Amino acid sequence: MTPAGSMPSLKIFKDVVYRIIAPATDALIRWRVHPNAVTTVGFVVTLLAGFLYHLDHVRWAGFCVLLGGLLDIFDGQVARLSGLASKFGSFYDSTLDRLSEIAVFIGVMSLYNEYGRQFADVWMIYVIALAMGGGLMVSYTRARAEALGFDCSVGFMQRAERVALLGGGSLFFGLMWNGLVLRLVLILLAVSTVITAIQRIVWVYYEAAGVPLDDPGSRVRSSPPKNNVEKTR
Repeated sequence: MTPAGSMPSLKIFKDVVYRIIAPATDALIRWRVHPNAVTTVGFVVTLLAGFLYHLDHVRWAGFCVLLGGLLDIFDGQVARLSGLASKFGSFYDSTLDRLSEIAVFIGVMSLYNEYGRQFADVWMIYVIALAMGGGLMVSYTRARAEALGFDCSVGFMQRAERVALLGGGSLFFGLMWNGLVLRLVLILLAVSTVITAIQRIVWVYYEAAGVPLDDPGSRVRSSPPKNNVEKTR
């Protein structure tokens, strides 16, 4: 059963990506590359993205954001297909994902916080802070729900969508039209992540209201994850 508010079409897109990267995934497995190593490289790439935003190299930063997102897909696939998936690997990956988002948004924030820029740009700092906080809350609400035994994967603006939107917008448009596209992307991220977090709170309310804290309940995990090390998004 697909949970209310989920996007079946996104799963189809994910399956297509998995098929495309299958040869590279198989190569990593043959070369005995540990998934945690892939996770670490992806984290370094996203740190570089944040630094490139700071230097105003927006297109290259967008490329690194997308590359980091691709490596994030690889580490999960390598972990599952090689049999090296572990609870620590899941924890390590999710933790670095959150740190990556913080680093990237701090880098973007510096675009609008340099001496000499127009005062009108200052309000974007608050938009970026809201986008960063909203993204972290999207992940936190799911993690907290899963700790209570619920698979709260509802909502549209999950990590893959955030990476594609910010990375793609930065790569293809950079600071064209005085940064208009980047502004719109950040505003969309700020609004949609907050909406997704609220949607998850409401979903958990309907699923968990009245269920005792020590009672597993019959409604627990209305949409079970594929394995016990699925990452939180």
